[in-house]
Amino acid sequence: MSKVVTVLLADDQTLFREGLKDLLEDEKGIKVVGEAKTGPEAVEMVRRLKPDVVLMDIKIPEMDGISATKIIRSKFPETNVIILSSYEDEAHITEAVSAGANGYLSKMLPASDLVNALKTFTSESVMIPQPIMNKLINGLRQGVSKDSPETLTQTEMKVMTLLGKGKSNKEIASELNCSVKTVKNHLNSIFNKLGVTNRTEAVIKAIERGLISTDNQ
Repeated sequence: MSKVVTVLLADDQTLFREGLKDLLEDEKGIKVVGEAKTGPEAVEMVRRLKPDVVLMDIKIPEMDGISATKIIRSKFPETNVIILSSYEDEAHITEAVSAGANGYLSKMLPASDLVNALKTFTSESVMIPQPIMNKLINGLRQGVSKDSPETLTQTEMKVMTLLGKGKSNKEIASELNCSVKTVKNHLNSIFNKLGVTNRTEAVIKAIERGLISTDNQ
């Protein structure tokens, strides 16, 4: 039986929060375990409830979503934070991901797209759609490091490029004409070489190292 994903909603807009709760509670495999109206409340509820995922608004009272994300990801690393925001500029996206956010979604997404994105994330930990990824790349490319990590193989570079496009393991396997297990093996190798533990960190490190650029998109 599939694991039920527990979700905490952190947004001060009651109507939006309640609508999102109704939407998610209609989905099998997703359970909303709490609602927070402020940043400090979100941090406290994560401590108490230990949800799998927090859907976090950036503009939230008392402590903004970026600061709350940084605390949550530092103190409770098992909880993933997905920013759900009306802001789509490079600065906010870069700041959120640099604070440890596992993903970034627009509040303008259709409901079905949000649910599909959340389900994809919970199965594969990827949650940066291509339009957002392009802005993240643009925001980080100015600080590209000249230091090279351990050399990635040609196939690993292909996998890295597809990761940067927000592709799932299944989609990567299809493009490379290999099995999902093989893709996972490539990912483990990439993580070890880049010194990271998940897909989002790998993408950020690859951007910073110049392994992914807007030319790859």
